[in-house]
Amino acid sequence: MKSEEKESSTVTNARYSGSDQIDNTSVEDISNSEQNSIWLRIVKFLEVQPRGELTTAQMFLYNHDLRPVEEKRRLWSWYNYVFFWVADSFNINTWQIAATGMQAPLNMNWWMTWLSVWLGYFLCGIFVSIGARVGIQYHISFPVAVRSSFGIYGSLWPVINRVFMSCIWFAVQTAVAGPTFQLMLHAIFGKSLPNKIHNTISDPDLTTYQFLGIFLFWLFQLPFIWFPPHKIRHLFTVKAYVAPIAGFGFLIWTLVKCNGLGSVMHQKSGLQGGELGWAFVESTMNALANFATLIVNAPDFARFANKPSFGMKYLVYTISIPICFSITSLIGILVTSAAENKYGETYWSPLDVLGRFLDNYTSGNRAGVFFISAAFALAQLGTNISANSLSFGTDCSAILPRFINIRRGGYLCAFLALAICPWKLISSSSRFTTYLSAYSVFLSSIAGVVACDYYYVRRGYLKLSHLYSADLPGQEDSISSTKNTTIRSMYAYNKIGCNWRAYLAYICGILPNIVGFVGATGTHTVPIGATEVYRLNFFMGFCSAFIVYAILCYFFPVEIGIERTGPFEKGWYEECPDVEFFEEELVGHEIQLQDSVIDDNDLSLTFSKSPREKEHDNGNENVSKLRKVFFH
Repeated sequence: MKSEEKESSTVTNARYSGSDQIDNTSVEDISNSEQNSIWLRIVKFLEVQPRGELTTAQMFLYNHDLRPVEEKRRLWSWYNYVFFWVADSFNINTWQIAATGMQAPLNMNWWMTWLSVWLGYFLCGIFVSIGARVGIQYHISFPVAVRSSFGIYGSLWPVINRVFMSCIWFAVQTAVAGPTFQLMLHAIFGKSLPNKIHNTISDPDLTTYQFLGIFLFWLFQLPFIWFPPHKIRHLFTVKAYVAPIAGFGFLIWTLVKCNGLGSVMHQKSGLQGGELGWAFVESTMNALANFATLIVNAPDFARFANKPSFGMKYLVYTISIPICFSITSLIGILVTSAAENKYGETYWSPLDVLGRFLDNYTSGNRAGVFFISAAFALAQLGTNISANSLSFGTDCSAILPRFINIRRGGYLCAFLALAICPWKLISSSSRFTTYLSAYSVFLSSIAGVVACDYYYVRRGYLKLSHLYSADLPGQEDSISSTKNTTIRSMYAYNKIGCNWRAYLAYICGILPNIVGFVGATGTHTVPIGATEVYRLNFFMGFCSAFIVYAILCYFFPVEIGIERTGPFEKGWYEECPDVEFFEEELVGHEIQLQDSVIDDNDLSLTFSKSPREKEHDNGNENVSKLRKVFFH
């Protein structure tokens, strides 16, 4: 009996101890599951698209902002692009572009400077057309298009380059536009307003009044970052009407107020012979240097074109860009000359001229300064959104597509721009703007590699699904009804997804300019030969990278997906693919999607029903309607 009691007590104790272990294990599991659920909730809150049926690798390469633009979002007609360039040309930077040619050390007269501006922006139009074509035909943005040349993952370096440039330029443009709000406040609240606002900032490059103007313009931009690219075209349409009217009105007002033109229009060139020729070349290249970012990001807007027409490919950019930007530069020259006639000083910024108008603080002057300053604020807003904010957002969506879309990237750009103290970048003691202008040598090499890969190596042929995944599902075998192993993307190139030919060509495009680049920053004295090579910086970078990449691809061929064409053989294989069912092509089968809906303003991918499923649902609805009619 005692032995039985012992056994029963042992069993009972074992049961209790086992239950205790179970309880302890369950508590640990519950706590771990709670932690996991909290983490998953955080991830789900932050992500702009659920994983769905995409692989982990595809999650780093795809979201709705990066996917080829479907037909319902391709809303930009040719006149929208004309309005875009009209709007983009009327800004403070373009107004001042002639100053670089007429001031030391170039010292050209007004008509030679204006001719160089015409030529420079005509070349800009050609390069933008070259860059935009892949967006028009394949409806993809720059971060996706660059994958074909630099590789699926090798494309991150060019994208990071552009992220850096976009953020810095957003900050610079915000600081440049700050005085527009200062002038508006000055026109409203009294002549002594700048003196009434006490300076409480201990910074030699900034006062409280200046910071107020910068901060108000920064706030002014935030609501417009919310809108997706295919809807922001309305901003450029409004700006295309407002800004030119304000610009021409400012010109007429200045000519009347200052009693005609001043001596600037009669200023002779201070250089002769070869020095004058190089000055003309440098003034022409300045236009290309200022346009380098827009040349590279041309596909970001071109992908929204409603049709790949002849005019869209060749005429919109090459005609509208030189006309719009040269007219704005001419207005800047005329206003500067007239203002010098009245005030005895040369003001190359239109905001400086408006500030002098308020010396005579009449109601008419106050109203005129307010409305023209508001027009310039709108002009700077459009330029900052198109050239910087959307570029930054698009590139960030390529770096971290699961958690960042264009909208989030745009707001991130805005907050970073204010955090880096942009007033320091444009201060008279800073050479940072010189560094920024010189940075175009790096972007020109990227543009050269991308252009060679698309136009020469691939002859216009791209396989879209291969741009969004390193490994794609194989084709189904019709006999065995089984799928083959995955297919390696032709743009993966190797295990790390990087094309070494593109990087070598990129470096070779930088090398001819690097010595002259150092000289342009003013930190070292360099030989005159290097300086003269650098004066052709964009052409040198673009052409060097183009030629080197073509040679490397000849001796070390890349897979292009079609029959290879010889170096001097004719052949053009460009397509305009149907991208309505692109997700299904990417995963290799029809997608069973969730019933959530894509917010057209938020362009983040929340898997809704695909077009194929919608057609199927519409068919079922029609059948049910027929049944009701038949039976009732």
